[in-house]
Amino acid sequence: MNNDKFLGHNGFLWFTGVVEDRNDPNKAGRVRVRALGHHTCNTTILPTSDLPWAHCMLPSTSAGISGLGQSATGLVEGSWVLGYFRDGMDRQEMIVLGTLPGVPAELSQAGGFYDPNGIYPKYKDEPDVNRLAVNNEDLEHLSLTLRKATRITGIATADFNAFSNPDGSLVTASDGDTFDQPTIPYNASYPYNNVYESESGHLIEYDDTTGAERIHQRHRTGTSYEIDASGNKVEIIKGESYRLLSNKEQVQIQGQSDITIDGRHKLYINKSGVANNHYDIQIGAGASINIQVDDGDVNIHTIQGKINMNAGGDYNLKVGGNYTVEVAGNTSETIEGTKTSNTTGAVIHRGSTIDLNP
Repeated sequence: MNNDKFLGHNGFLWFTGVVEDRNDPNKAGRVRVRALGHHTCNTTILPTSDLPWAHCMLPSTSAGISGLGQSATGLVEGSWVLGYFRDGMDRQEMIVLGTLPGVPAELSQAGGFYDPNGIYPKYKDEPDVNRLAVNNEDLEHLSLTLRKATRITGIATADFNAFSNPDGSLVTASDGDTFDQPTIPYNASYPYNNVYESESGHLIEYDDTTGAERIHQRHRTGTSYEIDASGNKVEIIKGESYRLLSNKEQVQIQGQSDITIDGRHKLYINKSGVANNHYDIQIGAGASINIQVDDGDVNIHTIQGKINMNAGGDYNLKVGGNYTVEVAGNTSETIEGTKTSNTTGAVIHRGSTIDLNP
């Protein structure tokens, strides 16, 4: 064994440099780095394609094997990095230990030690720390601006109108209301908001600002969830939402619930056709079931089976138009009290036999 080649035997040969290429043909997370003091800035003499591939070190919390843990694909062209040459003065085997954020004094331009694609850095004379972590009112993060601008307010809830029964009693109204999406709870203080942002704009925030602690995760389209300092959660879905359960679900809501649907709503119970899979609704004492159709019909249709109704008190029915009943079998009516029928028009009874007090 050649001890002169033993890693660290004669110290480490360090470098700082700029990532100029991350399109590793082996897809192993390697990057090409131009190192200060080791490589020329002249891309004619040393083009990016001739720079050695550097391996990126991962933290010990990431397995770094068989696809487990974090992928080594976070660097971009233009990132400043720190590392060492594993092969010493041969300087062909580079190991990247981490990045060096700073305050870029200029944007990308032609030549070495810059992003060849001209994308990064995005900002000049501004710290590389994410704007959401800094919270400078003059440099607001675009996602925060969009969230404030697209906040939804004035969402209407169901409204039920009062009406009178034939016996003169009144069914009271259950007035509707409106509700708003809560105000954006962002109020971060540096350095307590830990932010991760991807290139396309996906965001994760773990904000430990005293009194404004939050967890926020956002897709670049705006689909997101946020938990504020009080534990309130707001979930926003910009596209469609699907939830598929393989087993049962149990939900308890200790407060009230308002659901407003702009389109249709369908509910299919017992699709499997298993006996006794009932749809049960129980309303506690002191409350009512109110159904109001503004312009349409209320239709109940049983393919097979009965319609059973049991009124513990009065049964009131008020018909604004005609009242028609068609019975394929017999009709039976038992009245323990008095029956009164008032008709302003004619009374017509037809039958093969009509018995009065038989």
